[in-house]
Amino acid sequence: MSPESIRVDQLSKTYQVPEREGGFGAAVRSFFKRKYKDVKAVQHVSFKIEPGEIVGFLGPNGAGKTTTLKMLSGLLHPTGGSANVLGFTPWELKTEYLRSMTLVMGQRNRLSWDIPAADSFLLNQAIYRLSDDEYKGTYKELDQLLELEPLMKKPVRNLSLGERMKCEIAAGLLHRPKVLFLDEPTIGLDITGQARIREFLREYNRRTGATILLTSHYMADVTALCERIIIIHHGSLKYDGGINDLSRKVAPFKLIGVLLADVDSHDLSRYGTEVQNEEDAEKRYIQIPADEVTRVTSRLLADLPVHDITIADPPIEDVIERAFNE
Repeated sequence: MSPESIRVDQLSKTYQVPEREGGFGAAVRSFFKRKYKDVKAVQHVSFKIEPGEIVGFLGPNGAGKTTTLKMLSGLLHPTGGSANVLGFTPWELKTEYLRSMTLVMGQRNRLSWDIPAADSFLLNQAIYRLSDDEYKGTYKELDQLLELEPLMKKPVRNLSLGERMKCEIAAGLLHRPKVLFLDEPTIGLDITGQARIREFLREYNRRTGATILLTSHYMADVTALCERIIIIHHGSLKYDGGINDLSRKVAPFKLIGVLLADVDSHDLSRYGTEVQNEEDAEKRYIQIPADEVTRVTSRLLADLPVHDITIADPPIEDVIERAFNE
């Protein structure tokens, strides 16, 4: 068995998408001779993930994130390359593999819409052939972490989005998978709901040692859970490493915020590039190269009536956006 939980080597997926011009004539011609366009969703992606790691899998819409997760969970066959998850080739769909992993997609339902969540949980118990003791023990633990019991008797359609996502995630963990593929698990949730899901995933990882590959457009999910991120763009891997290393690589600057006695009477442009910070409207901020922090801070304190000063890294959203653009 591979020492890594996940190993991906030159994984690729190309779709053949039919295309035609508009109009009745084009529709008739395409009926007899259809034209196809190759769309390269994933191109030669390679990475390794160690047991117990939580890794953020990032990229703009259409980058190939979901396609990659679907290949790793066995839903899609690749066009080229290979993958090994827990010693298995995912698309062979061996029973042992399916019992060892889970795929939770924030925009897809695994629970039946018209019946109580409890019935869907019992169905999963039957699918994974869990004994009553195994099922009850795992359910009790998930209930402690997610407070599921008040939700179990309600039809899924009557649950709020946050309640449904708690049940969706719990349903995917009843068989205690060793690898979790999570595709936007907090999408659409309010701040409290997102925080609750993040807290649960962190605790689940701590208790079980499960490996988690997570996609999310909410950078708070990534910064709270992941020390390492993988970025893909146009189907190709662009970065694999720590978040702080990425910041130093693509955004090697700092933000200095100053609270002045007379806020508007001083020109900060001679110290750096003045920028807006909507989260802290009281201070005025300048952007400077990271290696200039000590010199510029000393000048500000010597030249201006500074009541307060802060030094911060650029927002992670800006760093990720720069990485996408580059």
